[in-house]
Amino acid sequence: MNTGKDLNVVTERRDITSRHTLRRNQETDNPCYKEHLMSLKCLNSDKPRETCQPYFINYKNCKDFWASVQHERKLKDIKPYLPLPEERAKIKIDFLNSR
Repeated sequence: MNTGKDLNVVTERRDITSRHTLRRNQETDNPCYKEHLMSLKCLNSDKPRETCQPYFINYKNCKDFWASVQHERKLKDIKPYLPLPEERAKIKIDFLNSR
């Protein structure tokens, strides 16, 4: 049976973000999308890996922060557990002001 699709063909992906956009919208589902792209861009450049360390640390801090926000919201039964993109700026400002 021919479905019109050739399963043996592998498409080449040149863009870093192309594989992620196929699965879900990273810009809305990943609050650390910008940091993620910056770390990947640094890795793809000709710079030594050690110079990318600040990007990795920034990305890890971002992931840790939003994981703690999700955990708190889950404990308080606030849905959605991951805040919508419109709410994220306010949450970051509130966090920075509380420090």
